[in-house]
Amino acid sequence: MSGSKCARLSAALAKQVLDSVDSAVPGAPQVINLLKENGKKVFFVTNNSTKTRKMYVDKLSVLGFNAKEDEVFGTAYCSAMYLKTVCKLEGKVYLIGSNAMREEMEAVGLQQTGVGPDHVLGKQTDWANVPLDPEVKAVVVGFDEHFSYMKLNRAMQYLTQPGCLFVGTNRDTRLPLEGGKAVPGTGCLLQAVETAAQRQAQTVGKPNHFMFDCVASQFGVDPDRCLMVGDRLDTDIMLGSNCGLKTLLTLTGVSTVADAEAHQKSGCAERQGMVPDYYVESIAELLPALQG
Repeated sequence: MSGSKCARLSAALAKQVLDSVDSAVPGAPQVINLLKENGKKVFFVTNNSTKTRKMYVDKLSVLGFNAKEDEVFGTAYCSAMYLKTVCKLEGKVYLIGSNAMREEMEAVGLQQTGVGPDHVLGKQTDWANVPLDPEVKAVVVGFDEHFSYMKLNRAMQYLTQPGCLFVGTNRDTRLPLEGGKAVPGTGCLLQAVETAAQRQAQTVGKPNHFMFDCVASQFGVDPDRCLMVGDRLDTDIMLGSNCGLKTLLTLTGVSTVADAEAHQKSGCAERQGMVPDYYVESIAELLPALQG
């Protein structure tokens, strides 16, 4: 392996890297399927909390990917696992999130309340004394298209209670769309709740270590034989760095080589975690190494 960071991945280097990969190469269907045919383990890791694992498998299948449900690790599933296995939650969840999050929580035996619209009624004194479910012992914030002032208020009221856990799926503030457009991400909702509650949430999504812990605990993967591939420096590449994985940046998303080089030259230790080991224009550039 090259000792330098942010190196352009040549065909020779690609073959060398792939020969030691046992994990995580999301990308083009041909690459994913060839990796599996070559005996590599592949996992799909995403901060998107709006889909269940099954929904992702269905979508991936339509796109031509050979994927199984237990290979998908989204924040809807990982949040449920965090509450169940790490927090050992006994009680309900007040959920600012999607139906997918509700389904993943129910699948591991966790009850929830809160999904769907919550309209403002009454006056400020009524809001401060909004009825609360006494069984709620945790507040979880994910992407919620119905996010509102009343949801923000209700979350704050729960979080003022002693012992109430506070979990967020991820801190992505913007969701990039085609044509250079973007919409507010979960991080915006989470920061609003944190500000109101005057508390900081524990996040489970990239770049938090727990996301990789979910994979490693179920499949026993060795970090030294894993490659994290993604198109965002602050989530994908940082996750790989936090977990001791080799990292490969694909230039098909929002992050650029110039961004990576700026982090590399910054002299800031934290920003060094956003410098990939390698980069490629597209995941398809790995095909020659797999076919050779």
